Amino acid sequence: MAWLPERQQVRGPERPALRDIEPLNRVFADAFTDRYRRDGMSGVRVPHLNPAIWRYAFEDAGEGAMIWRDADGALCAFNMVHLSGREGWMGPLAVRPDRQGSGLGKMILQSGIAWLKARRARTIGLETMPRTVENIGFYSQLGFLPGHLTVTLTRDIVHRSGAAPHLLSAAGHAHATLLERSVALTDTLAPGTDFTRELQATADLRIGDTLLERDAGGALAGFALFHTAPLAAGRPQEELRILKLVARDLESFERLLGQAEAAAIGADIRRVSVRCQTAGSAAYQHLVRRGFRTHWTDLRMALASHPEPVVPPGAVVWSNWEI
Repeated sequence: MAWLPERQQVRGPERPALRDIEPLNRVFADAFTDRYRRDGMSGVRVPHLNPAIWRYAFEDAGEGAMIWRDADGALCAFNMVHLSGREGWMGPLAVRPDRQGSGLGKMILQSGIAWLKARRARTIGLETMPRTVENIGFYSQLGFLPGHLTVTLTRDIVHRSGAAPHLLSAAGHAHATLLERSVALTDTLAPGTDFTRELQATADLRIGDTLLERDAGGALAGFALFHTAPLAAGRPQEELRILKLVARDLESFERLLGQAEAAAIGADIRRVSVRCQTAGSAAYQHLVRRGFRTHWTDLRMALASHPEPVVPPGAVVWSNWEI
């Protein structure tokens, strides 16, 4: 039983099971809808997440998927804590509105931080809405520093790109080798970072795929993990979302974008979405010139003691810190 005032006592953390998806959705929707209301957007109602996306969050977080229950056994808080090699991040996370202000939010953050530190995470971060000064202040008191933005940009596709998509799912006997090469490429550009768990979970759940880009000599020059499953429950498949992208140089990055557009058209999807970290200004400018438009912004925050790695000039390493 966690140490909180008696009327606020909770037990946890526990690992969630599939039966917890519905209560997770209720806490998720209620907490974020309440957050928008307090930010002055009372007309916004956050929908439930697609159960397949929750399953991905469970698979990606593994032992870092944490939930807490109140004294009656009802789910009251959660924190999905992820570790990609040595890149650690938390999200989504939320506390049921009636339990906010009791110290539970601080406790679930500290639990996530402790879990990541125990596993020697080099980076420990999260994302929050830039306009939510209350959240920024709360995370800052726990040692997080505001950094650059993650800007979600979208582009509607009218014509098929000339580039044919090269998919990891079609690699056949070379699949394991290409996974190893993706780890090596990522480690070269962002030491210690490893997206293998995300690539494999995406394939296992059949919610997306991974694009591969090779140079003229056949070496892996980049890859992009994307999802096509809708984020919201009950919504149609309407966009291809790039969540992780690693490219040795801007030329490889541009070719991956072309592949993404071709893959979207091939799946009868007319929109590509990317979660772009603005620390890579050249890649961001290229997206704008290509016709991508800003859809959403998140502020990235990292513990002062566990910052993000610095990527070499010209290279691109994007890693979403939100599901």
